[in-house]
Amino acid sequence: MSKSPLYDRDFYAWANEQASLLRAGKLAAADIAHIAEEIESMGRSEKRELVNRLAVLLLHLLKWQFQPSFRGNSWRLTIEEQRYRLADHLADNPSLKGTLPETTANAYRLALVEAERETGLARSTFPATCPWPFDAIMDEGFWPETGSH
Repeated sequence: MSKSPLYDRDFYAWANEQASLLRAGKLAAADIAHIAEEIESMGRSEKRELVNRLAVLLLHLLKWQFQPSFRGNSWRLTIEEQRYRLADHLADNPSLKGTLPETTANAYRLALVEAERETGLARSTFPATCPWPFDAIMDEGFWPETGSH
């Protein structure tokens, strides 16, 4: 049974109660198991956020490269926005930089699915693995050209 039945009934109230207990130094009364679980969950959420933003950026870079006739302000602005948001996210969570090879590979797999869906092009049109290093992806001067890998 949960040390705090409130955890299952009203998460917001539980979180506020736990914060108050921790601030007051009442660790014995705190729901330590669930607090630890929630902290771990927050960490996973930060990593998912990185993958999701990177997938959006990679999708638009693929579209930019493989559908040059459709390039427009909307794609350009999405690429710029995701670069800014990713830079901010990594600045807030610098330890995520150590996950970039794995995260980029995961994000690229998602970007491929979306690129196939959004462009109507066969998946085999696109490189099987991410063709750009992370530093290039984030470089505001980097805009992939047709056929360049």
